[in-house]
Amino acid sequence: MDVSIVIPLYNEEDSLPELMEWIKRVVDEHQLSCEVIMVDDGSADGSWDVAQQLHSVYGEMLHGIRLRRNYGKSAALFCGFEVAQGKVVITMDADLQDSPDEIPELYRMVTAEGYDVVSGWKRKRYDPIDKRLPSKLYNATVRLITGIKLHDFNCGIKAYKKKVVKSIEVFGDMHRYIPVLAKQAGFKKIGEKVVQHRPRKYGESKFGWQRLMTGFLDLLSVVFLTKFGKKPMHFFGVLGTLMFLVGLAMAIYLGASKIYHLSHNLSATLITNSPYFFIGLTAMIIGALLFMSGYLGELIARNSGDRNLYLIEEKI
Repeated sequence: MDVSIVIPLYNEEDSLPELMEWIKRVVDEHQLSCEVIMVDDGSADGSWDVAQQLHSVYGEMLHGIRLRRNYGKSAALFCGFEVAQGKVVITMDADLQDSPDEIPELYRMVTAEGYDVVSGWKRKRYDPIDKRLPSKLYNATVRLITGIKLHDFNCGIKAYKKKVVKSIEVFGDMHRYIPVLAKQAGFKKIGEKVVQHRPRKYGESKFGWQRLMTGFLDLLSVVFLTKFGKKPMHFFGVLGTLMFLVGLAMAIYLGASKIYHLSHNLSATLITNSPYFFIGLTAMIIGALLFMSGYLGELIARNSGDRNLYLIEEKI
């Protein structure tokens, strides 16, 4: 199998027949063996019925997974990645804004040029300015923090070597950061390709302004998890130790000062009258709590089971 195309979808019944016909035309023209995996993320319209009808037309070229409820795009991708068999796995959105004409070149870049990940870059976008400007700021921030030089982390069309998608775990809303997860898993050759961004033909966008805040929080999560997910003591333990030592130093200073004054028959105020006493005490308590958090995190990390447990309603 040359290519697996994973398509997460949510209420996209109108676009699916046209998308599938387009994909079939492109892969036949370039003589690529292909499977299409549509993952219905709890659609409330007739998307699953349409997928079943398309399966009766295209046969084994089209597979479908229906999730019991709407888990989010990351969950849909994860379920698609689990069953993908192609040596190159390509993701694209179901709304026809991603062009299947990009498939052959993405496939070539992975197989011929040896890229582990190729991310699309919508250099010319048809989104309103209130979505483009925050997106530019967001992508610049991610580049600065992660060191991965991509222009469009959230682009839906991407290509991966099969071993990449089998080696990473996509959960929560981490689909935006799959290149970051891939890099942390040891896949260093990450490139990008300018892709066509088409105006939305059917339906409406499923993402609103709130994704800016959630995207930033997810970035903090993925940076923390990739650096300290398997060794939380390296974060909490170090921070807790520093806090405890700061508090201990304040306590020692106050104690030594008290002893000095008493030994020289000098008047000395009560230690508890000093603000440093409460600051030091608080720092030691927080330090101990952080250290214990790191210890508990180590226990959880070493004994945790699978994080991704998504209920699949039906398959075709």
